Amino acid sequence: MMLEPLHILVVDDDMDNAASLGELFEYEGHCVHVVHSGREAIDAYVNRSFDIAFMDVMMPEKNGVESFLEIRKLRPTARVFMMTGYSVEELLQQAVREGAMGVLEKPFDAAEVLRITRSVGPCGLVVAATSPHHSDIGGAIHATLNSAGWPCALVRDVNRLSQPIEQDQVLVLDAQMPLIDAVSTYKDAHRAGHRAATIVVPRTDMRTRVDSPALRDVGITGILNKPFDPLDLLTRLQQLAA
Repeated sequence: MMLEPLHILVVDDDMDNAASLGELFEYEGHCVHVVHSGREAIDAYVNRSFDIAFMDVMMPEKNGVESFLEIRKLRPTARVFMMTGYSVEELLQQAVREGAMGVLEKPFDAAEVLRITRSVGPCGLVVAATSPHHSDIGGAIHATLNSAGWPCALVRDVNRLSQPIEQDQVLVLDAQMPLIDAVSTYKDAHRAGHRAATIVVPRTDMRTRVDSPALRDVGITGILNKPFDPLDLLTRLQQLAA
């Protein structure tokens, strides 16, 4: 079956890597635009839209995280995947400038929810590490905070964030989105004045699994860990762009 050609943006200051990835996509019949800096990537989105973009994190001047956040302000629905050799936690630390960050490991209990939320403090971010076998993690976290008397808001639809969340409410974001997109939403909420901690629950649905560990979780996190096999990426391309 012939797959529909995609409009793809490749962003990498390593010209050889960028050219190789771009040529791979073009060989499969996709329309590819290659740039070599974060600023060029932002400018590309000013003038057009793409079905999917792959952006390296380590770039001079404006890095991939900063560029990603600006692109999401321009195009809130943009499908941007970060390519990085960093661990997920290291990458998120680059994005969380205003406060501390913590990870809520599974399985967790009420005491751990309260401890880690308190530890990150105002403007902090907590990532709830979940699995497809856990149901309504966001609801359980929200109930725990409510029971302890903490003001909190459970958000399952990011459109609700167009209505202000009270500044002192812990935001529990369980909107079934990749982790890097949840971080972008967290940043938007803080730009709008939210100053309490935010707990994000990344999406857990995985319609297709692949053998490559570097690619296995990209649909959940939005983060493509290096090194990865570009041919494996082709098997996921249409799914990631959907």
